[in-house]
Amino acid sequence: MEPVLGANLIWAAAFLVDLTIKVAALIIIPRHRKPTAAMSWLLAIFLIPFVGILLFLLIGNITLPKRRMQEQARIDGIIKGRAAALPPATDAGWPRWLARTVQQNTLLTGLPAAEGNTATLIDGYQDSISAMADAIDGAARFVHVEFYIVSWDATTRGFFEAMERAVARGVSVRLLADHIASRKVARADETFAELDRIGVQWSWMLPVMPFKGKYQRPDLRNHRKIVVVDGQTAFLGSQNLIDRSYNSEKNIRRGLKWQELVARLEGPVVASVNAVFLSDWLIETGDDLTATAHVPAAEVAVPASGADLACQVVPSGPGYTTENNLRLFLSLIYGATERVIITSPYFVPDEAMVYAITSACQRGLEVQLFVSEIGDQGLVYHAQRSYYDALLAAGVRIFLYPAPFILHAKHFSIDDDIAVIGSSNMDIRSFSLNMEVSLLVRGRSFVEAMRAVEQDYRDAGRELTIEEWRNEPRSATVLDGLARLTSALN
Repeated sequence: MEPVLGANLIWAAAFLVDLTIKVAALIIIPRHRKPTAAMSWLLAIFLIPFVGILLFLLIGNITLPKRRMQEQARIDGIIKGRAAALPPATDAGWPRWLARTVQQNTLLTGLPAAEGNTATLIDGYQDSISAMADAIDGAARFVHVEFYIVSWDATTRGFFEAMERAVARGVSVRLLADHIASRKVARADETFAELDRIGVQWSWMLPVMPFKGKYQRPDLRNHRKIVVVDGQTAFLGSQNLIDRSYNSEKNIRRGLKWQELVARLEGPVVASVNAVFLSDWLIETGDDLTATAHVPAAEVAVPASGADLACQVVPSGPGYTTENNLRLFLSLIYGATERVIITSPYFVPDEAMVYAITSACQRGLEVQLFVSEIGDQGLVYHAQRSYYDALLAAGVRIFLYPAPFILHAKHFSIDDDIAVIGSSNMDIRSFSLNMEVSLLVRGRSFVEAMRAVEQDYRDAGRELTIEEWRNEPRSATVLDGLARLTSALN
């Protein structure tokens, strides 16, 4: 073959392969994706074809395996059947838009709202772990523990000791931990050896073990943090079961400390928190605990005093075909009439969330955002900063929580009597890729307590003004825009 002809054939073949890849990408990628996510993937594949294709094959599938999706749907059906017999929590005193939001949550998750609850906020890092340990010390039947990150260290030692005492009393103690997140922390082997030693029944969540037939997109993770004791008391919030530094040498060198917020719950809503654990346990282990560890809402004790809160648990994540948390957040922001105050450590909203927040400003509402002054995840931190200019220009007041703290609490309040707390960030990852759990609360007393926490944030930090932001050197904001592009790859 002539050298020139051979070279031309190679170039022609390369052109056809390149064209085929691009045409296939244009057909496959936009299906079932938001336009921004599709455009980001197409940009990656068109500019860096081989790397882009490899990344897409690795993390381009945003759904869990079919078996898990079917099991989640089956469990949701069971929950809806049980909930159908419960009286509705909404009444004539509820704003109609809020009643509709609760109806939407129930339709998407099967979990109804429940009245007659108490909720206490705990913002001390060690205080929340100690409160959980104290509750476990009172357990008589079962303890359910579910965390994104679990670690046995000086901070959590008392929690582990409480679980050991519970096992010794004959209490069934079960624990779920995210496989990727908990395996990568320091001394992970010691942590799970300790669980084995004290007799805790435990399992990984979303394990990535391809040689054992357990595999899904590696960055689809279970980010939930809940504890349930005897079906009567529950804890839910942002805090993982690990030291405040996350036992990371990098964090320790920088002196970083995580600031959290956890809610202690009593009342019928505990049945919904327990339902989330039971669902995850069944999916991960195949063990149905309904007969031994399901406490119906009607059998959960109503607190003797202060039970003035209506609450609804809203699980979300890739196990659902809808973005339950995003729909909840958008509904609440659009329903607000006075103020919206958001706390999120990783604030990387999609277009719908940006429009909701800026529209609230344009309707004349007071809108505030609490974020950390510094970041622990570079790309997320810079992507977050890329939104500051538009938010400040719209009238959002942004408060920066001071270094060396990472404000990891995840909550927001609407007007004077509606709030949300849980594990979900206001970012695209939490909306689409992570399994999260949020608690919707209606009650003035709870919002007043959250307002006090928000004031602590203001007192500790400082407000970022639009003048200060626009004086940032361009070199400091170039990476922000680039990081924003990568945030849509989901």
